[in-house]
Amino acid sequence: MSRSRSADAPEQGLHRRSVLTAAGAVTLAASVGYALRPVESSAATRTTASPAPAPAARTSAPAPLAPYTRGTTLATVATPRGSATYRRLGEGPGWPRVVRDELAAPRAGRSARRTTLAAFVQLTDLHLTDVQHPRRMEFLRAATPRGWRPQEALTVPGAVSLVERINSLRGGPVTGSPLQFAMTTGDNTDNNSRLELDWFLTLMSGGRITPDSGDPGHYEGVQNSGLPLYWQPGSAVRDQDKALGFPRLPDFLAAAVREVHSPGLDMPWYSTVGNHDALPGGGFASRHDPYLTEVSVGGRKLMDATPAEAQALKRAYEAGQDLRGTQYRDFLKAHARAMRQVTPDERRAPFTPAEYVRAHLDPAHRGHGPRGHGYAAHNVASGTLYYAFRISDDVIGISLDTIDPGGHYQGSVGTAQLRWLERTLKKHADSHAIVFSHHTGESMTNTRPDPARPDERRHDGAALVSVLSAHRNVLAWVNGHVHKNIVTPHRSSSGGAFWEISTASHLDHPQLARVIELVDNADGTLSLFTTLVESAAPYRTDPTDLSPAGLAALYRELALNAPDALTTLAGRPADRNTELLLRKR
Repeated sequence: MSRSRSADAPEQGLHRRSVLTAAGAVTLAASVGYALRPVESSAATRTTASPAPAPAARTSAPAPLAPYTRGTTLATVATPRGSATYRRLGEGPGWPRVVRDELAAPRAGRSARRTTLAAFVQLTDLHLTDVQHPRRMEFLRAATPRGWRPQEALTVPGAVSLVERINSLRGGPVTGSPLQFAMTTGDNTDNNSRLELDWFLTLMSGGRITPDSGDPGHYEGVQNSGLPLYWQPGSAVRDQDKALGFPRLPDFLAAAVREVHSPGLDMPWYSTVGNHDALPGGGFASRHDPYLTEVSVGGRKLMDATPAEAQALKRAYEAGQDLRGTQYRDFLKAHARAMRQVTPDERRAPFTPAEYVRAHLDPAHRGHGPRGHGYAAHNVASGTLYYAFRISDDVIGISLDTIDPGGHYQGSVGTAQLRWLERTLKKHADSHAIVFSHHTGESMTNTRPDPARPDERRHDGAALVSVLSAHRNVLAWVNGHVHKNIVTPHRSSSGGAFWEISTASHLDHPQLARVIELVDNADGTLSLFTTLVESAAPYRTDPTDLSPAGLAALYRELALNAPDALTTLAGRPADRNTELLLRKR
Protein backbone atom coordinates (compact mmCIF):
# COMPACT_ATOMS: atom_id res chain seq x y z
CA MET A 1 0.00 0.00 0.00
CA SER A 2 1.62 3.22 -1.08
CA ARG A 3 1.36 6.38 0.95
CA SER A 4 0.29 8.67 -1.85
CA ARG A 5 -2.70 10.92 -1.27
CA SER A 6 -5.42 11.92 -3.64
CA ALA A 7 -6.20 15.47 -4.68
CA ASP A 8 -8.61 17.38 -2.51
CA ALA A 9 -12.26 16.66 -3.16
CA PRO A 10 -15.02 19.22 -2.59
CA GLU A 11 -15.61 19.79 1.10
CA GLN A 12 -18.52 17.96 2.67
CA GLY A 13 -21.04 20.00 4.64
CA LEU A 14 -20.03 20.27 8.28
CA HIS A 15 -22.87 19.77 10.73
CA ARG A 16 -21.73 20.58 14.28
CA ARG A 17 -23.61 19.10 17.19
CA SER A 18 -23.34 19.22 20.94
CA VAL A 19 -20.93 16.59 22.19
CA LEU A 20 -21.63 16.08 25.86
CA THR A 21 -24.75 14.07 25.12
CA ALA A 22 -25.95 11.02 26.91
CA ALA A 23 -24.73 8.94 23.98
CA GLY A 24 -21.15 10.24 24.10
CA ALA A 25 -19.01 11.85 21.43
CA VAL A 26 -20.28 12.70 18.00
CA THR A 27 -17.88 11.02 15.60
CA LEU A 28 -16.70 12.32 12.28
CA ALA A 29 -14.12 11.22 9.78
CA ALA A 30 -12.07 12.80 7.04
CA SER A 31 -13.50 12.71 3.53
CA VAL A 32 -11.40 11.94 0.48
CA GLY A 33 -10.48 15.61 0.48
CA TYR A 34 -9.82 15.39 4.22
CA ALA A 35 -12.59 17.77 5.23
CA LEU A 36 -14.50 16.87 8.35
CA ARG A 37 -17.85 15.29 7.67
CA PRO A 38 -20.46 13.70 9.91
CA VAL A 39 -20.83 9.94 9.75
CA GLU A 40 -23.00 8.74 12.61
CA SER A 41 -23.77 9.28 16.26
CA SER A 42 -22.24 6.93 18.75
CA ALA A 43 -25.70 5.97 19.93
CA ALA A 44 -26.33 4.46 16.53
CA THR A 45 -23.11 2.43 16.63
CA ARG A 46 -23.66 0.55 19.88
CA THR A 47 -23.94 -3.19 19.40
CA THR A 48 -27.16 -3.92 21.28
CA ALA A 49 -29.92 -6.46 20.92
CA SER A 50 -32.46 -3.80 19.99
CA PRO A 51 -31.98 -0.94 17.55
CA ALA A 52 -30.79 2.35 19.03
CA PRO A 53 -33.18 5.29 18.80
CA ALA A 54 -32.48 7.89 16.16
CA PRO A 55 -30.53 10.75 17.77
CA ALA A 56 -32.15 14.12 18.04
CA ALA A 57 -30.64 16.95 16.04
CA ARG A 58 -29.44 18.46 19.29
CA THR A 59 -29.72 17.16 22.82
CA SER A 60 -28.87 18.75 26.12
CA ALA A 61 -26.04 17.38 28.22
CA PRO A 62 -26.88 15.34 31.31
CA ALA A 63 -26.01 16.81 34.67
CA PRO A 64 -22.30 16.20 35.41
CA LEU A 65 -21.37 13.77 38.12
CA ALA A 66 -19.58 15.11 41.18
CA PRO A 67 -15.78 15.33 40.91
CA TYR A 68 -14.06 12.27 42.37
CA THR A 69 -10.66 10.65 42.92
CA ARG A 70 -11.51 6.98 43.55
CA GLY A 71 -10.11 4.67 40.88
CA THR A 72 -7.46 7.19 39.85
CA THR A 73 -3.88 7.84 40.90
CA LEU A 74 -5.11 10.90 42.79
CA ALA A 75 -6.38 8.49 45.45
CA THR A 76 -3.88 5.61 45.50
CA VAL A 77 -0.91 4.31 43.50
CA ALA A 78 0.66 0.85 43.41
CA THR A 79 3.77 1.29 45.56
CA PRO A 80 6.75 -1.07 46.07
CA ARG A 81 7.03 -2.68 49.50
CA GLY A 82 10.18 -3.76 51.26
CA SER A 83 13.82 -3.77 50.21
CA ALA A 84 14.18 -7.29 48.81
CA THR A 85 15.55 -7.72 45.30
CA TYR A 86 12.12 -8.92 44.14
CA ARG A 87 9.56 -6.50 45.52
CA ARG A 88 5.84 -6.78 46.02
CA LEU A 89 3.33 -3.96 45.57
CA GLY A 90 0.79 -2.46 47.91
CA GLU A 91 -1.51 0.52 48.16
CA GLY A 92 0.38 3.78 48.45
CA PRO A 93 -0.56 7.45 48.60
CA GLY A 94 -1.89 9.08 45.46
CA TRP A 95 -0.10 11.58 43.29
CA PRO A 96 -1.26 15.18 43.85
CA ARG A 97 -2.43 17.44 41.07
CA VAL A 98 0.14 20.03 40.01
CA VAL A 99 -0.90 23.35 38.47
CA ARG A 100 1.35 24.28 35.53
CA ASP A 101 1.35 27.99 34.70
CA GLU A 102 4.14 28.25 32.10
CA LEU A 103 1.68 29.26 29.36
CA ALA A 104 -0.94 31.17 31.39
CA ALA A 105 -1.45 32.35 34.96
CA PRO A 106 -4.21 30.74 37.06
CA ARG A 107 -7.00 33.02 38.20
CA ALA A 108 -8.91 32.70 41.44
CA GLY A 109 -12.44 31.32 41.35
CA ARG A 110 -12.06 29.44 38.08
CA SER A 111 -13.36 26.17 39.54
CA ALA A 112 -16.78 27.76 40.02
CA ARG A 113 -16.89 29.18 36.49
CA ARG A 114 -15.55 26.39 34.32
CA THR A 115 -17.51 24.58 31.64
CA THR A 116 -16.43 21.36 29.98
CA LEU A 117 -15.42 21.35 26.32
CA ALA A 118 -14.08 17.79 26.08
CA ALA A 119 -13.34 14.74 28.23
CA PHE A 120 -11.63 11.58 26.98
CA VAL A 121 -9.14 8.81 27.78
CA GLN A 122 -5.75 8.13 26.19
CA LEU A 123 -4.34 4.60 26.09
CA THR A 124 -0.90 4.10 24.61
CA ASP A 125 1.73 1.43 23.93
CA LEU A 126 -0.38 -1.57 24.91
CA HIS A 127 2.03 -3.82 22.96
CA LEU A 128 -0.32 -6.80 22.82
CA THR A 129 2.23 -9.53 22.21
CA ASP A 130 2.18 -13.01 20.75
CA VAL A 131 5.17 -14.18 22.78
CA GLN A 132 5.40 -17.41 20.74
CA HIS A 133 5.91 -15.52 17.45
CA PRO A 134 8.99 -17.00 15.70
CA ARG A 135 10.21 -13.64 14.42
CA ARG A 136 10.65 -12.08 17.85
CA MET A 137 14.17 -11.15 18.89
CA GLU A 138 14.06 -12.22 22.54
CA PHE A 139 17.67 -13.34 22.23
CA LEU A 140 18.70 -9.66 22.35
CA ARG A 141 18.51 -10.20 26.09
CA ALA A 142 21.97 -11.68 25.77
CA ALA A 143 23.11 -8.08 25.10
CA THR A 144 20.88 -6.27 27.60
CA PRO A 145 18.38 -7.43 30.24
CA ARG A 146 15.83 -5.08 28.66
CA GLY A 147 15.95 -7.10 25.43
CA TRP A 148 13.18 -9.30 26.86
CA ARG A 149 10.66 -8.59 29.61
CA PRO A 150 9.36 -11.31 31.96
CA GLN A 151 5.84 -9.79 31.94
CA GLU A 152 5.30 -9.98 28.17
CA ALA A 153 3.17 -13.15 28.25
CA LEU A 154 0.49 -11.25 30.19
CA THR A 155 -0.12 -8.22 27.96
CA VAL A 156 -3.67 -9.35 27.09
CA PRO A 157 -5.08 -9.92 30.62
CA GLY A 158 -3.26 -6.75 31.70
CA ALA A 159 -4.93 -4.72 28.96
CA VAL A 160 -8.36 -6.25 29.71
CA SER A 161 -7.97 -5.05 33.30
CA LEU A 162 -7.19 -1.55 32.00
CA VAL A 163 -10.38 -1.57 29.91
CA GLU A 164 -12.30 -2.61 33.03
CA ARG A 165 -10.82 0.32 34.95
CA ILE A 166 -11.73 2.82 32.23
CA ASN A 167 -15.28 1.49 32.10
CA SER A 168 -15.59 1.96 35.85
CA LEU A 169 -14.71 5.67 35.80
CA ARG A 170 -17.57 7.99 36.70
CA GLY A 171 -16.84 10.54 34.01
CA GLY A 172 -14.01 13.04 34.18
CA PRO A 173 -12.42 13.09 37.64
CA VAL A 174 -12.37 16.92 37.72
CA THR A 175 -15.59 17.90 35.98
CA GLY A 176 -17.66 14.75 36.33
CA SER A 177 -18.59 15.15 32.67
CA PRO A 178 -19.19 11.96 30.66
CA LEU A 179 -16.13 10.56 28.93
CA GLN A 180 -16.79 11.04 25.22
CA PHE A 181 -14.24 8.68 23.69
CA ALA A 182 -10.95 6.88 24.08
CA MET A 183 -7.92 7.26 21.82
CA THR A 184 -5.07 4.79 21.49
CA THR A 185 -1.83 6.46 20.44
CA GLY A 186 -0.06 3.53 18.86
CA ASP A 187 1.96 0.38 19.44
CA ASN A 188 -1.33 -1.37 19.93
CA THR A 189 0.41 -4.55 18.77
CA ASP A 190 4.02 -5.65 19.13
CA ASN A 191 5.01 -7.80 16.15
CA ASN A 192 2.98 -6.36 13.24
CA SER A 193 1.05 -9.65 13.38
CA ARG A 194 -2.48 -10.24 12.10
CA LEU A 195 -3.27 -12.29 15.18
CA GLU A 196 -2.17 -9.50 17.52
CA LEU A 197 -4.24 -7.01 15.52
CA ASP A 198 -7.31 -9.19 16.03
CA TRP A 199 -6.56 -9.31 19.76
CA PHE A 200 -6.31 -5.52 19.91
CA LEU A 201 -9.56 -4.89 18.06
CA THR A 202 -11.37 -7.47 20.18
CA LEU A 203 -9.93 -5.96 23.36
CA MET A 204 -11.26 -2.53 22.47
CA SER A 205 -14.65 -3.57 21.06
CA GLY A 206 -15.39 -6.58 23.24
CA GLY A 207 -15.20 -10.34 22.88
CA ARG A 208 -13.17 -13.43 23.67
CA ILE A 209 -9.39 -13.51 23.15
CA THR A 210 -7.15 -16.53 23.34
CA PRO A 211 -3.61 -15.11 23.69
CA ASP A 212 -2.08 -18.19 22.15
CA SER A 213 -0.70 -19.23 18.76
CA GLY A 214 0.77 -22.34 17.24
CA ASP A 215 -0.22 -25.50 19.12
CA PRO A 216 -3.55 -24.66 20.87
CA GLY A 217 -3.23 -24.64 24.64
CA HIS A 218 0.47 -25.49 24.60
CA TYR A 219 3.02 -22.71 25.06
CA GLU A 220 6.05 -22.95 22.74
CA GLY A 221 8.58 -20.25 23.46
CA VAL A 222 11.51 -19.00 25.46
CA GLN A 223 9.84 -19.48 28.86
CA ASN A 224 9.78 -23.26 28.64
CA SER A 225 13.00 -23.53 26.64
CA GLY A 226 15.17 -24.43 29.63
CA LEU A 227 17.47 -21.53 28.74
CA PRO A 228 18.65 -19.69 31.89
CA LEU A 229 18.66 -16.44 29.88
CA TYR A 230 14.87 -16.23 30.49
CA TRP A 231 12.55 -16.70 33.45
CA GLN A 232 11.42 -20.35 33.43
CA PRO A 233 8.35 -20.13 35.70
CA GLY A 234 7.29 -23.78 35.39
CA SER A 235 10.62 -25.49 36.01
CA ALA A 236 13.33 -25.71 38.63
CA VAL A 237 15.95 -24.28 36.25
CA ARG A 238 18.03 -21.70 38.13
CA ASP A 239 17.60 -18.97 35.55
CA GLN A 240 18.76 -15.34 35.69
CA ASP A 241 15.41 -14.09 36.94
CA LYS A 242 14.91 -16.65 39.69
CA ALA A 243 18.35 -15.60 40.94
CA LEU A 244 16.76 -12.17 41.46
CA GLY A 245 13.80 -13.57 43.38
CA PHE A 246 11.32 -14.31 40.61
CA PRO A 247 8.91 -17.01 41.75
CA ARG A 248 8.40 -20.53 40.47
CA LEU A 249 4.81 -20.78 39.19
CA PRO A 250 4.22 -24.22 37.64
CA ASP A 251 0.86 -23.31 36.08
CA PHE A 252 1.85 -19.85 34.82
CA LEU A 253 2.27 -20.63 31.11
CA ALA A 254 -0.93 -22.67 30.90
CA ALA A 255 -2.82 -19.77 32.47
CA ALA A 256 -1.13 -17.20 30.22
CA VAL A 257 -2.52 -18.80 27.04
CA ARG A 258 -6.06 -19.37 28.34
CA GLU A 259 -9.03 -17.54 26.87
CA VAL A 260 -10.03 -14.23 28.46
CA HIS A 261 -13.06 -12.05 27.86
CA SER A 262 -12.82 -8.32 27.23
CA PRO A 263 -15.95 -6.27 27.94
CA GLY A 264 -14.75 -3.75 25.36
CA LEU A 265 -14.76 -0.04 26.03
CA ASP A 266 -18.22 1.30 26.81
CA MET A 267 -17.56 4.44 24.78
CA PRO A 268 -16.54 5.26 21.19
CA TRP A 269 -12.84 4.74 20.53
CA TYR A 270 -10.33 5.93 17.95
CA SER A 271 -7.01 4.48 16.85
CA THR A 272 -3.60 5.94 16.01
CA VAL A 273 -0.85 3.87 14.44
CA GLY A 274 2.54 3.16 16.07
CA ASN A 275 5.82 1.83 14.74
CA HIS A 276 5.22 -1.65 16.20
CA ASP A 277 1.88 -1.71 14.36
CA ALA A 278 3.27 -0.64 11.00
CA LEU A 279 6.77 -2.15 10.92
CA PRO A 280 7.86 -5.72 11.72
CA GLY A 281 9.99 -5.66 14.84
CA GLY A 282 8.93 -2.04 15.31
CA GLY A 283 11.61 -0.81 12.91
CA PHE A 284 12.16 -3.04 9.88
CA ALA A 285 10.89 -1.97 6.45
CA SER A 286 10.84 -5.65 5.53
CA ARG A 287 7.16 -6.55 5.48
CA HIS A 288 7.44 -8.09 2.02
CA ASP A 289 10.70 -10.00 2.59
CA PRO A 290 9.65 -13.57 1.69
CA TYR A 291 12.15 -15.22 4.03
CA LEU A 292 11.17 -13.16 7.08
CA THR A 293 7.47 -13.68 6.31
CA GLU A 294 8.16 -17.41 6.10
CA VAL A 295 9.86 -17.23 9.51
CA SER A 296 6.81 -15.42 10.95
CA VAL A 297 4.34 -18.14 9.98
CA GLY A 298 6.71 -21.10 9.98
CA GLY A 299 7.77 -23.79 12.40
CA ARG A 300 11.27 -22.72 13.49
CA LYS A 301 12.21 -20.17 16.16
CA LEU A 302 15.63 -18.93 17.25
CA MET A 303 15.79 -18.45 21.01
CA ASP A 304 19.47 -18.03 21.83
CA ALA A 305 22.49 -16.00 20.71
CA THR A 306 25.87 -15.10 22.10
CA PRO A 307 26.27 -11.70 23.80
CA ALA A 308 28.49 -10.51 20.94
CA GLU A 309 25.97 -11.56 18.28
CA ALA A 310 23.09 -9.98 20.16
CA GLN A 311 25.01 -6.77 20.72
CA ALA A 312 25.85 -6.48 17.01
CA LEU A 313 22.21 -6.90 15.99
CA LYS A 314 21.03 -4.47 18.66
CA ARG A 315 23.57 -1.86 17.60
CA ALA A 316 22.63 -2.15 13.91
CA TYR A 317 18.90 -1.91 14.74
CA GLU A 318 19.25 1.16 16.95
CA ALA A 319 21.60 2.96 14.55
CA GLY A 320 19.32 2.37 11.58
CA GLN A 321 21.96 0.27 9.82
CA ASP A 322 19.60 -2.63 9.12
CA LEU A 323 16.41 -0.88 8.00
CA ARG A 324 15.29 -3.72 5.73
CA GLY A 325 16.27 -6.46 8.18
CA THR A 326 18.94 -7.80 5.85
CA GLN A 327 21.48 -8.35 8.61
CA TYR A 328 18.79 -9.94 10.79
CA ARG A 329 17.68 -12.21 7.92
CA ASP A 330 21.25 -13.32 7.25
CA PHE A 331 21.77 -13.96 10.96
CA LEU A 332 18.69 -16.21 11.10
CA LYS A 333 19.79 -18.11 8.00
CA ALA A 334 23.24 -18.64 9.48
CA HIS A 335 21.67 -20.04 12.67
CA ALA A 336 19.02 -22.20 11.02
CA ARG A 337 20.32 -25.34 12.70
CA ALA A 338 20.05 -23.71 16.13
CA MET A 339 16.37 -22.89 15.65
CA ARG A 340 13.89 -24.88 17.71
CA GLN A 341 10.78 -26.50 16.31
CA VAL A 342 7.44 -24.78 16.99
CA THR A 343 3.98 -25.18 15.48
CA PRO A 344 3.45 -23.10 12.30
CA ASP A 345 0.59 -20.58 12.30
CA GLU A 346 -0.52 -18.52 9.30
CA ARG A 347 -2.22 -16.02 11.62
CA ARG A 348 1.20 -14.68 12.59
CA ALA A 349 1.71 -13.16 9.13
CA PRO A 350 2.54 -9.44 8.99
CA PHE A 351 -0.23 -7.05 7.96
CA THR A 352 -0.05 -4.13 5.54
CA PRO A 353 -1.32 -0.61 6.25
CA ALA A 354 -4.34 -1.34 4.03
CA GLU A 355 -5.10 -4.49 6.03
CA TYR A 356 -4.74 -2.49 9.23
CA VAL A 357 -7.44 -0.08 8.08
CA ARG A 358 -9.72 -2.82 6.72
CA ALA A 359 -9.54 -4.63 10.05
CA HIS A 360 -10.68 -1.45 11.83
CA LEU A 361 -13.57 -1.17 9.35
CA ASP A 362 -14.69 -4.76 9.97
CA PRO A 363 -18.22 -4.68 11.49
CA ALA A 364 -17.13 -7.44 13.89
CA HIS A 365 -14.94 -4.86 15.65
CA ARG A 366 -17.38 -1.96 15.66
CA GLY A 367 -17.98 -1.93 19.41
CA HIS A 368 -19.44 1.44 20.41
CA GLY A 369 -18.15 2.97 17.20
CA PRO A 370 -17.48 4.91 15.21
CA ARG A 371 -17.20 2.60 12.22
CA GLY A 372 -13.50 2.38 11.36
CA HIS A 373 -12.50 4.03 14.66
CA GLY A 374 -11.34 7.11 12.79
CA TYR A 375 -10.27 5.37 9.59
CA ALA A 376 -12.47 5.25 6.50
CA ALA A 377 -12.46 3.63 3.06
CA HIS A 378 -10.60 6.60 1.63
CA ASN A 379 -7.60 5.71 3.83
CA VAL A 380 -7.34 2.41 1.99
CA ALA A 381 -7.72 4.10 -1.40
CA SER A 382 -5.25 6.92 -0.72
CA GLY A 383 -2.71 4.95 1.32
CA THR A 384 -2.95 7.22 4.35
CA LEU A 385 -3.21 6.52 8.08
CA TYR A 386 -4.20 9.99 9.30
CA TYR A 387 -7.59 11.61 9.77
CA ALA A 388 -9.57 14.30 11.62
CA PHE A 389 -12.77 14.05 13.64
CA ARG A 390 -15.14 16.31 15.51
CA ILE A 391 -14.90 16.00 19.31
CA SER A 392 -17.43 18.68 20.21
CA ASP A 393 -18.98 21.88 18.93
CA ASP A 394 -15.78 23.71 19.79
CA VAL A 395 -13.06 21.04 19.48
CA ILE A 396 -11.64 18.90 16.68
CA GLY A 397 -9.29 15.95 17.00
CA ILE A 398 -6.51 15.13 14.53
CA SER A 399 -4.74 11.76 14.41
CA LEU A 400 -1.35 11.73 12.66
CA ASP A 401 0.78 8.95 11.20
CA THR A 402 4.35 9.57 12.37
CA ILE A 403 5.76 6.24 11.16
CA ASP A 404 8.55 6.38 8.59
CA PRO A 405 7.88 3.55 6.09
CA GLY A 406 11.59 3.60 5.27
CA GLY A 407 12.25 1.85 8.58
CA HIS A 408 13.54 2.56 12.11
CA TYR A 409 11.63 3.01 15.36
CA GLN A 410 11.93 6.81 15.43
CA GLY A 411 9.43 8.87 13.46
CA SER A 412 8.71 11.73 11.06
CA VAL A 413 5.95 12.99 8.77
CA GLY A 414 5.93 13.46 5.02
CA THR A 415 5.29 16.76 3.26
CA ALA A 416 1.83 15.70 2.01
CA GLN A 417 0.65 14.93 5.54
CA LEU A 418 2.18 18.10 6.96
CA ARG A 419 0.42 20.22 4.33
CA TRP A 420 -2.86 18.40 5.02
CA LEU A 421 -2.42 19.18 8.72
CA GLU A 422 -1.90 22.86 7.95
CA ARG A 423 -5.01 22.97 5.75
CA THR A 424 -7.09 21.19 8.35
CA LEU A 425 -6.03 23.52 11.16
CA LYS A 426 -6.62 26.58 8.99
CA LYS A 427 -10.01 25.37 7.76
CA HIS A 428 -11.17 24.82 11.34
CA ALA A 429 -9.48 27.85 12.89
CA ASP A 430 -12.70 28.58 14.81
CA SER A 431 -12.33 25.29 16.72
CA HIS A 432 -9.83 24.27 19.37
CA ALA A 433 -7.64 21.41 18.14
CA ILE A 434 -6.18 18.42 19.96
CA VAL A 435 -3.58 16.50 17.96
CA PHE A 436 -2.72 12.82 18.51
CA SER A 437 0.28 10.82 17.32
CA HIS A 438 2.46 7.95 18.42
CA HIS A 439 5.84 9.67 18.45
CA THR A 440 6.85 12.58 20.64
CA GLY A 441 8.53 15.65 19.21
CA GLU A 442 11.95 14.56 20.47
CA SER A 443 11.60 11.05 19.04
CA MET A 444 10.80 12.31 15.52
CA THR A 445 14.38 12.28 14.29
CA ASN A 446 14.12 9.80 11.42
CA THR A 447 13.84 11.60 8.08
CA ARG A 448 14.76 8.72 5.79
CA PRO A 449 12.66 8.76 2.61
CA ASP A 450 9.52 6.68 2.19
CA PRO A 451 10.42 3.97 -0.39
CA ALA A 452 7.02 4.45 -2.02
CA ARG A 453 7.57 8.22 -2.29
CA PRO A 454 11.35 8.67 -2.62
CA ASP A 455 11.06 12.30 -3.74
CA GLU A 456 8.92 13.42 -0.81
CA ARG A 457 10.70 15.17 2.02
CA ARG A 458 10.26 13.85 5.56
CA HIS A 459 9.97 16.33 8.47
CA ASP A 460 11.20 15.94 12.03
CA GLY A 461 9.62 16.82 15.37
CA ALA A 462 10.89 20.39 15.33
CA ALA A 463 9.12 20.99 12.01
CA LEU A 464 5.88 19.56 13.38
CA VAL A 465 6.14 21.69 16.52
CA SER A 466 6.64 24.72 14.30
CA VAL A 467 3.45 23.97 12.35
CA LEU A 468 1.41 23.33 15.48
CA SER A 469 2.74 26.49 17.15
CA ALA A 470 1.80 28.59 14.13
CA HIS A 471 -1.90 27.78 14.62
CA ARG A 472 -3.37 29.37 17.70
CA ASN A 473 -6.25 26.91 17.85
CA VAL A 474 -3.90 24.05 18.77
CA LEU A 475 -4.14 23.35 22.50
CA ALA A 476 -2.51 19.96 22.98
CA TRP A 477 -0.45 17.29 21.27
CA VAL A 478 -1.08 13.90 22.93
CA ASN A 479 1.35 11.03 22.23
CA GLY A 480 3.29 8.03 23.61
CA HIS A 481 6.22 5.96 22.24
CA VAL A 482 8.78 6.80 24.94
CA HIS A 483 6.90 4.85 27.66
CA LYS A 484 7.28 7.80 30.04
CA ASN A 485 5.07 10.55 31.44
CA ILE A 486 6.34 13.89 30.16
CA VAL A 487 4.39 17.14 29.86
CA THR A 488 6.10 19.86 27.85
CA PRO A 489 4.99 23.45 27.15
CA HIS A 490 5.56 24.83 23.63
CA ARG A 491 5.40 28.53 22.81
CA SER A 492 6.21 30.31 19.56
CA SER A 493 7.24 33.89 18.85
CA SER A 494 4.07 34.29 16.78
CA GLY A 495 1.93 33.81 19.88
CA GLY A 496 0.93 30.17 19.48
CA ALA A 497 1.19 27.94 22.52
CA PHE A 498 0.22 24.35 23.32
CA TRP A 499 1.01 21.50 25.70
CA GLU A 500 2.65 18.26 24.59
CA ILE A 501 1.32 15.42 26.75
CA SER A 502 3.28 12.16 26.57
CA THR A 503 1.95 9.21 28.55
CA ALA A 504 3.63 6.09 29.93
CA SER A 505 2.96 2.72 28.32
CA HIS A 506 0.84 -0.12 29.65
CA LEU A 507 3.74 -2.52 29.15
CA ASP A 508 6.44 -1.16 31.43
CA HIS A 509 5.97 -0.16 35.05
CA PRO A 510 4.00 1.84 36.16
CA GLN A 511 1.45 0.78 33.45
CA LEU A 512 -0.90 3.74 33.08
CA ALA A 513 -3.55 5.42 30.95
CA ARG A 514 -4.55 9.10 31.11
CA VAL A 515 -7.87 10.94 31.36
CA ILE A 516 -7.80 14.41 29.77
CA GLU A 517 -10.45 17.08 30.38
CA LEU A 518 -10.58 20.42 28.57
CA VAL A 519 -12.47 23.24 30.27
CA ASP A 520 -13.17 26.91 29.63
CA ASN A 521 -12.50 28.88 32.81
CA ALA A 522 -14.62 31.85 31.64
CA ASP A 523 -11.80 34.25 32.52
CA GLY A 524 -9.78 34.30 29.32
CA THR A 525 -8.02 31.00 30.11
CA LEU A 526 -8.51 27.32 29.38
CA SER A 527 -7.35 24.37 31.45
CA LEU A 528 -6.34 20.87 30.42
CA PHE A 529 -6.65 18.49 33.36
CA THR A 530 -4.67 15.25 33.10
CA THR A 531 -5.34 12.36 35.49
CA LEU A 532 -3.51 9.04 35.36
CA VAL A 533 -5.27 5.73 36.01
CA GLU A 534 -3.99 2.21 36.64
CA SER A 535 -5.67 -1.05 35.68
CA ALA A 536 -8.38 -2.53 37.88
CA ALA A 537 -6.09 -5.36 39.05
CA PRO A 538 -5.42 -5.70 42.78
CA TYR A 539 -2.10 -4.30 43.96
CA ARG A 540 -1.16 -7.40 45.91
CA THR A 541 -0.58 -10.62 43.98
CA ASP A 542 -1.61 -14.09 45.09
CA PRO A 543 0.54 -16.86 43.58
CA THR A 544 -2.43 -19.24 43.70
CA ASP A 545 -4.68 -16.84 41.78
CA LEU A 546 -4.14 -17.32 38.06
CA SER A 547 -7.53 -15.92 37.09
CA PRO A 548 -7.51 -13.04 34.56
CA ALA A 549 -7.55 -10.54 37.45
CA GLY A 550 -4.78 -12.40 39.24
CA LEU A 551 -2.70 -12.48 36.05
CA ALA A 552 -3.25 -8.73 35.56
CA ALA A 553 -1.94 -8.14 39.09
CA LEU A 554 1.05 -10.35 38.34
CA TYR A 555 1.61 -8.45 35.09
CA ARG A 556 2.09 -5.26 37.09
CA GLU A 557 4.36 -6.91 39.68
CA LEU A 558 6.56 -8.56 37.05
CA ALA A 559 6.93 -5.24 35.24
CA LEU A 560 8.09 -3.59 38.46
CA ASN A 561 10.76 -6.27 38.92
CA ALA A 562 11.91 -6.63 35.31
CA PRO A 563 15.74 -6.65 35.42
CA ASP A 564 17.30 -3.30 34.59
CA ALA A 565 13.85 -1.73 34.09
CA LEU A 566 13.91 2.05 34.00
CA THR A 567 12.69 3.59 37.25
CA THR A 568 11.92 7.07 35.88
CA LEU A 569 8.97 6.26 33.59
CA ALA A 570 6.36 7.70 35.99
CA GLY A 571 7.94 11.10 35.32
CA ARG A 572 8.05 14.02 37.72
CA PRO A 573 4.99 15.02 39.75
CA ALA A 574 4.48 17.83 37.20
CA ASP A 575 4.20 15.20 34.43
CA ARG A 576 1.47 13.13 36.10
CA ASN A 577 -1.76 14.60 37.45
CA THR A 578 -1.86 18.19 36.28
CA GLU A 579 -3.81 21.31 35.46
CA LEU A 580 -2.26 22.84 32.33
CA LEU A 581 -3.30 26.44 31.76
CA LEU A 582 -3.54 28.21 28.41
CA ARG A 583 -4.70 31.60 27.28
CA LYS A 584 -7.95 31.44 25.33
CA ARG A 585 -7.43 32.69 21.77
